[in-house]
Amino acid sequence: MANTFFISDHHFGHRNIIDFESRPFADAEEMTEVMIARWNAVVGKDDAVFHLGDFSFLNMARTRDIVARLHGRKTLILGNHDRGRSRSWWLEAGFEQVSEYPIVYKDFFFLSHEPMYMNKHMPYVNVHGHIHGQKYEGKNYFNVCVEHWDYTPLTFEQIRDAVVASEEQD
Repeated sequence: MANTFFISDHHFGHRNIIDFESRPFADAEEMTEVMIARWNAVVGKDDAVFHLGDFSFLNMARTRDIVARLHGRKTLILGNHDRGRSRSWWLEAGFEQVSEYPIVYKDFFFLSHEPMYMNKHMPYVNVHGHIHGQKYEGKNYFNVCVEHWDYTPLTFEQIRDAVVASEEQD
């Protein structure tokens, strides 16, 4: 049975993100190889992966090579750093689907790059990226930036169980 995974903000090829976010890599090449290995350690060939933006700063050939090396059927929700390239560019790079807008998943989870405004009385959860090492408080937000999850995609069940656990603490 195929799983569904979520992750964001790899910033492939972005050397400065190592310093900006205190990433534990010597250079962008090491960062790329470690992040590909961690992705492929959990994602199978038939699994679905939602990448919630800011995927690559590299050219088409290098981005296409990385996408091809990553397991799974990949959907990209465009992040602020992805929007300089067209939706068709990302499709050509190897993503199966590309969305310029948030996606509603399982009628309850809003998938977006930037955190969305979520009233604390709303029953929904915003699965997002963009804010890297920061974290929004409250049960309505779930940050899937690579910095929080050891550069490894999370399954839907991991997110759902964490959300349920946080609600039980309230």
